Amino acid sequence: MRKNRRRKTQTKSIFPIKIEKLEKLLKDKFENNPDLIFSTFDIGEKKVCVFYISYQVQTERLDNFLLKPLLNISELSTSNILNEVPIGGGSTTDTLKDMLEGLLIGKVYVYVEDEDKAAYYLIIRKESRQLAKSENESVVLGPQVAFSESLITNLNVIRWSIRSTDLVLEKVMIGKRFKTEVRIIYMKSIANDTHVNTMRQRLQDLDIDKVEDSNVLAQLIEDSSSTIFPQYYLTELADRLSYTVSQGRIGVLVENNPQAIIAPSTIFSFLESTEDMYMRWNAGSFLRILRFIAMFISIILTPLYVAAVTYHYELIPPRELITIGQSRAIVPFPPIIEALFLEFLIELLREAGARLPTKVGQTIGIVGGVIIGQAVVQAGLTSSILIIVIALSALASFTAPNYEMGTTVRVIRFPMIILAGMFGLIGIVYGLSFLAIHVLKLKSLGEPYLSPVYPFRWDDLNKALYRAPHAYLHKRFLSLRPKDLLRFKKAEAVKKQDIDE
Repeated sequence: MRKNRRRKTQTKSIFPIKIEKLEKLLKDKFENNPDLIFSTFDIGEKKVCVFYISYQVQTERLDNFLLKPLLNISELSTSNILNEVPIGGGSTTDTLKDMLEGLLIGKVYVYVEDEDKAAYYLIIRKESRQLAKSENESVVLGPQVAFSESLITNLNVIRWSIRSTDLVLEKVMIGKRFKTEVRIIYMKSIANDTHVNTMRQRLQDLDIDKVEDSNVLAQLIEDSSSTIFPQYYLTELADRLSYTVSQGRIGVLVENNPQAIIAPSTIFSFLESTEDMYMRWNAGSFLRILRFIAMFISIILTPLYVAAVTYHYELIPPRELITIGQSRAIVPFPPIIEALFLEFLIELLREAGARLPTKVGQTIGIVGGVIIGQAVVQAGLTSSILIIVIALSALASFTAPNYEMGTTVRVIRFPMIILAGMFGLIGIVYGLSFLAIHVLKLKSLGEPYLSPVYPFRWDDLNKALYRAPHAYLHKRFLSLRPKDLLRFKKAEAVKKQDIDE
């Protein structure tokens, strides 16, 4: 009952009210916070107060464009303040709830005693780092500008990249206790309405105190929370978001976060790089296919070694079998324990290198890997051939452009090694079959995770599995069901004319 009374008090009008009472009410709500500035003035025969949170407001703009003009208003009233103060976006409110929320985001309130409303202006002060190169998504060709923590800056970058009135930047507020601004970004004439409505509904249905991060938000709105596979692509690169939005996908930007969510995403999205679009189509296709092969090698190579050495000696060439036998002669552990030990050691080095400062982390990764690898071989804890196999598997996992997918591949390798050590090749087949069935069932914003392989769409293969020449990329993804399928006319793009013609 008390909570209901408090809510009703905050949502109903509290004006007119005496300034002394309003000051006491606000200071009680903010626990007498010294940063809440409450200034009272006598202008003519009327009493007026200005209140705001000091570190949330641009003080120079406040003094020059609000306080000085306020003192020069002859007939003081809420309507005259809105008309004569030279700051755009002024409005009024009469509820305590609106004022408390507004103070927290940089609003300055002006109240004339005995009036039935208070005027307010957004004079926000935001601290953010400058636009810089992406640290987590390394690219060589193409734009390299990364998002920052400022939502306004990020929206400005998107607007410069997509100069179209068709671009929609829909605003959604998330969080019951701590409000966070989220923007849904899409092209109105291209994006599928079902995808837009689904994303909007999932965001609006969130019943949570606060959204800490884009990664947390992506996990809250994904289709399956039990899988290890990421279902939404998170990117720091502005050009990647712009490109995918122009293709018909949906982007989501979160306040105070430098990563954007892209939906729907497929497993092939996590193995694409923005460089693929800027390279020659031959090189772009080669690198994309190389990443697919590397992911498969990372999952299967170490388990294959364990299965072959444990159960299937006939798979190993005789000369190589002798070398492996000599290498493992002094190793006291079975292959499964040996492989798990080395994989665990590699993950320790990787995690230590990632958490330490950059210069120290690089030293730990290189020197630590070489010294420890040589030491465990000399100590007879593992064979030299297995170190080569583990190193190739780890190197292959690092080719994934997306950090989350690379981590997923490394985690999957552990149960595959255990299955290979227990059941040999049959265990590997079981593991791969389980992965295939699991991925076939996954969806991203309602769309199949394996599209365009399942369901099969021939026209989308040249954009997912490999990269065709730009002249032949005249259609958007059929799997996205965009409103406008054609990007341009193929006949005009492939037509070549000499200057004399």
